[in-house]
Amino acid sequence: MCGIIGVFNRKNHKELVEKGLEIIKYRGLDGKKVYSNIDYSIGHLLHSIVGFVEQPIDNRFIANCEIYNWKELNRKYNFKAENDAELLFYFVDKGLGLDELDGSYAFALIKDNKVILARDILGIKPLWYSNKEGFVFASEKKVFKEMIELNPRKILIYENNKIEFIQREFFKLTPIKGKNKEKVKELLFEAVKKRIPKKKLGLLFSGGIDSTILAVILKKFNVDFTCYVSGFYSGNIKEAEDVVFAKKVAKELNLDLKVIEIKDIKPYLKKIIPLIEDTNVTKVGVALPFFTACEQARKDGCKVIFSGLGSEEIFAGYERHKLSDDVNKECLSGLLKMYERDLYRDDVITMYNNLELRLPFLDNKLIELALRINGKYKITKNNNKLILREIGNDLNLKKEFYERKKKAAQYGSNFHKALKKSGKRDISSYLKKYYPCNLRLGALISGGKDSIYAMYIMMKQNYKIECLVTIKSKNKDSFMYHTPTIDLVRLQADSLGIPLILQETKGEKEKELKDLKIVLKLAKEKYHIEGVVHGGLFSDYQRKRIEEICDSLDLKIFSPLWHMDQEKEIREIIRNGFEFIITKIACDGLDKSWLDRIITEKDVDKLVKIKGINIAFEGGEAETLVVNCPIFSKRINFKGKIKMENSYTGRLFV
Repeated sequence: MCGIIGVFNRKNHKELVEKGLEIIKYRGLDGKKVYSNIDYSIGHLLHSIVGFVEQPIDNRFIANCEIYNWKELNRKYNFKAENDAELLFYFVDKGLGLDELDGSYAFALIKDNKVILARDILGIKPLWYSNKEGFVFASEKKVFKEMIELNPRKILIYENNKIEFIQREFFKLTPIKGKNKEKVKELLFEAVKKRIPKKKLGLLFSGGIDSTILAVILKKFNVDFTCYVSGFYSGNIKEAEDVVFAKKVAKELNLDLKVIEIKDIKPYLKKIIPLIEDTNVTKVGVALPFFTACEQARKDGCKVIFSGLGSEEIFAGYERHKLSDDVNKECLSGLLKMYERDLYRDDVITMYNNLELRLPFLDNKLIELALRINGKYKITKNNNKLILREIGNDLNLKKEFYERKKKAAQYGSNFHKALKKSGKRDISSYLKKYYPCNLRLGALISGGKDSIYAMYIMMKQNYKIECLVTIKSKNKDSFMYHTPTIDLVRLQADSLGIPLILQETKGEKEKELKDLKIVLKLAKEKYHIEGVVHGGLFSDYQRKRIEEICDSLDLKIFSPLWHMDQEKEIREIIRNGFEFIITKIACDGLDKSWLDRIITEKDVDKLVKIKGINIAFEGGEAETLVVNCPIFSKRINFKGKIKMENSYTGRLFV
């Protein structure tokens, strides 16, 4: 991994590039070079793993890349490249298709008075840009103000002070027959083999199925490597579960294991949070064991480190996969979000520690196969990652190891306990002192409990809500949008003190999505939002369409309630001080008495007893309106009339 920077159409472009390279100098200690002319400057920091070719190449190309099939492409196209970066230059300069590249990359090419930016389809290598004052780009957000992360599914072309995008295709879900375990195993071995460096190697190791399988494969290739596991220890907090299992597995497999014991997280928070530029509790919790392990690997002289990241997404390792009606669609959705959720954090942490991060489970060929295997072979109600666990058995692992149900990194390492200890009741508020604010978001708001509670959760996690976005449908039976009392969203916006963008739609199925895209594009242009939060729980119909629109607009997607237990969700909303009423009913078991009154936990007790009802009402059984909550400055009061169509269908008219 390396660092790249460019500045165009600004008077002090060379100075800005020099300053930018200094900010991220840890990204490449093996070389630094700037090319500058009258119009622009570009700079490169080299972290040398495959050969040494100085960049910028031809004074118009810079890259941060690991191309694993560069030698094959070199022969195929009769190039005379000396390493993967030079091959990448020849390749893209000829206009050859990026889909032929096997690896991860982020590059800038200057050609025919155009600047072309692109990155690998998953976003393993980072790339940010801005077109506010001239045009700038860099490997990290912190280099320039108000940077936008390039969507990995887009190729950016800058010409004459304008930006255009070319859309790229993502992975497909065309199903195939059978489990294909042997083919999965073959591709997994290939994914590891091609990533084995000639430099010293480390492996992030938790004793879970992912890292253990990577360790076994590395041993089969006779690789000399060291495993690293980190855990928090303090007072009466017991040894971390990941550390316990890592020791067991290391002893059984005769692995070289280093255990990092951390007793105080504060010095690390000061480094990590400004580095990852995020105070999301989950991201920080995962970053702590990751950073401390990488820090030790750097001290030991490692240049490359392996991680098991990605296994959960392609082999269905999360609870949301169990709850999904279509496992592979859920896997695909997770992969779309990885660049925002995981990959940038992990890239900057490894680069800060002068390490190249390699991710065998995010191998394109392996992903392509895994996404086509029927979900029933991946997950059941009782177990997940079935194919991977069977491979563990084939590799002669003990059942205790290949059947282990691993906790998320922040829990298995005890670092979440450390955060709770430091932040007491409110971890997000505690972390905010290290970094002021996360991404700027727009909130899709219907006025109901779910959409406002989802927004509340993101605000509590230090995300700034720049605007509310509401669609008013003329079709009261819209598949996508809430319709009763929709006009009262204006009062909610006033109480929140957040601008509202209201877009009307005829509510024709599928066509109504165009109106959503129009209003989100307006929100992005007017309020500079970087992402969108919505309150979906289980509706794949709604979430899929929201995700597709957001991805097409380069907006990141946040679904904090997704697959949350419905009873737990509605009780949590009430316990957090939300007052909401039911404005519409359409369900046997509900009657007029449920309309126009504040819903309490006693009402939830009654809802639980009604057979066949979706307790959170996402099936259309009822619709709600929030009249007061902790983030409102004023309570909403109004008068209304109830009109019933029959004994269990009716609505409130304000």
